[in-house]
Amino acid sequence: MRFIAVMGLLGSLLFSPWAAADQAQAAQRLSELLEKAQTITGRFSQLTLDGGGTHLQETAGNLKLKRPGLFRWHTDPPLEQELVSNGKKIWLYDPDLEQVTTQAMDQRLTHTPALLLSGDVSQIAENFEISVNEGGNVVDFILKPKAKDTLFDSLRLSFRNGTINDMQLIDAVGQRTNILFFEVQMNQPLQDSEFDFVVPEGVDVIEG
Repeated sequence: MRFIAVMGLLGSLLFSPWAAADQAQAAQRLSELLEKAQTITGRFSQLTLDGGGTHLQETAGNLKLKRPGLFRWHTDPPLEQELVSNGKKIWLYDPDLEQVTTQAMDQRLTHTPALLLSGDVSQIAENFEISVNEGGNVVDFILKPKAKDTLFDSLRLSFRNGTINDMQLIDAVGQRTNILFFEVQMNQPLQDSEFDFVVPEGVDVIEG
């Protein structure tokens, strides 16, 4: 799954009481920013580089997110795909292959990074070690998974003027995926039905 595989961090550290307090403050700050947006709509551009910085793939598309756990990511042609979740089930549709892959939604934030923007923010501190860097109108959060069986080693979430601006994921072999969000609107009305996927006629369905 291109997009899911796209979504990173390393880790287990020993913390002093002061560091633990910093972690709690960073988690609280991130939760507050995420909870401001009960829905998000917008566009994205996505660039993937290998560990040596070689350009692997560049795509763009649009997204819709609704808390908790609903999302729809549509990647534009020529690498068109659609990733949809209704909070319980997830569909990956590839028009070129005329194929839909379905599976139960994995609620672990380290396995479904889209949930970081649309899921239960109370789970963030349980799943990640978090640090924060704030300068001017930009706030960067670095998230490192506490578990070892994760899709990524490092994930950075950046906010500009309180709105999600970009995300960077780094996996175990150093591959980086940079996602820039633009034309972002928060708290626009979205119906739950917008996150149900209707399988097109004649398309093969693969149960994951």
